[in-house]
Amino acid sequence: MNQRRRHPPGSRKAGLPPGSLIHVGRVSDEEPRITILRYNAQELQEQVPGSLDELSLKSERGLASWILVEGLQDIRVVERLGRELEIHPLVLEDILNTHQRARFEEYDDHLYLVCKSPDPGNETGAQEQISLLVFDGLLITFKERRDPLLDPILHRLRTSRSRIVSLGPAFLAYAILDNIVDHYFLALDSLDVRITEIEDRLLAGNLAPEILPDLQRIRRELIGIRQLAAPVRELATDMLRSDSPLIDEQLRPFLRDVLDHATRVTESVELHREILTGLLEVYQSGLGNRMNEVMKVLTIFASIFIPLTFLAGVYGMNFRYMPELGQRWAYPALWGVFIAI
Repeated sequence: MNQRRRHPPGSRKAGLPPGSLIHVGRVSDEEPRITILRYNAQELQEQVPGSLDELSLKSERGLASWILVEGLQDIRVVERLGRELEIHPLVLEDILNTHQRARFEEYDDHLYLVCKSPDPGNETGAQEQISLLVFDGLLITFKERRDPLLDPILHRLRTSRSRIVSLGPAFLAYAILDNIVDHYFLALDSLDVRITEIEDRLLAGNLAPEILPDLQRIRRELIGIRQLAAPVRELATDMLRSDSPLIDEQLRPFLRDVLDHATRVTESVELHREILTGLLEVYQSGLGNRMNEVMKVLTIFASIFIPLTFLAGVYGMNFRYMPELGQRWAYPALWGVFIAI
C-alpha cells in the first residue's frame, strides 16, 4: 500500500472554525473500505457496500450492527454517518484528526472512544488511531487504513457464538480495546527479544559501536508504547466510573481486566527502561575498561622510552666538549644502558 507522508498536526486546519471536517493524518492511495456486520447469537449478516449510496444504517429487529470504516481520506463517509446519527461536529472533527490522545467521552445517546495501536508491521514506532462510537445496538469503528489489526475480532464474530455476539456492541468495543492492548504486549515482547540479544552481546564482551544507537532506538520505542498505554488506563477508569446504560454490569469485569493489562504494560515499560539503563552502564563501563587497558599499555611503553629518549637527547646535543665522546667504549656503553633499561 502506497502512503504519502502526514501533514504536520493541525497545519491544514489552521484558521478554520471548530468542527471543520478536514482529514489530518496519513494519506493512503487505497479507497476506504466499509464493512457492515449485523449479528446476534444465532445469525450473522455481512455486507461490503460498493459505494456510499449503498450504505444503510437500517437493521433487522433483534440484530446488532457493526460498521467498520477503514480509511479516512474520504470525509463524505464521516459526514454521512454524522448527519444520520446526529453526532456532534467536534466528535467528527476528532475522528478525522488522527493526532488525538486516547480518551473516553460520554454523550446522551452514545459513547466515544479513541485509542491508538502500534502500527502493524512497522518498526519505526508509528501509530494507528482507532475511533469507536457505541450506540444502543450499533458500533461504528473508524481506522486510518486497511490492515489486519481487527482480523481476530472479525474471525470471532464469524465463527463464535460466545459473549462477543450475545452481549452487544459495547462488549464488541471492549473486545477491540482488549485486542489493541494485546498489541502493546506483542510490541513489548519484540523489544524484549532485542534487549536480550544486546545483553548477550555485552556479556560476551562485544562492544560494537552500533550497540549504543540500538539502545537509544529501543528506548524511544519504549517511550512510544508508554504514551499509548498510559491513556488507556485513564480511558478504562473513566468507563468504569460511567453510569451510562450502554455500559452494563456484565461488561465491567472485562473493563477492569483491560485496566489491569494496561497497567501491566506501563509497569513493564518502566522495568525495561531500567534494564536499558543498566545495559547502557555496562556498555559505558566496558568502553572505560577497554580505554584503561589501552592506557596501561601506553603507560608501559612510555615508561620504557622516556629514559631512552632522555639519554638520546643528552648525547645528541651539539656541545663541543663532552668527555664521554672521547672514550673508546662510550658508544657501546650507551647501548648497554639502553638495553639494561
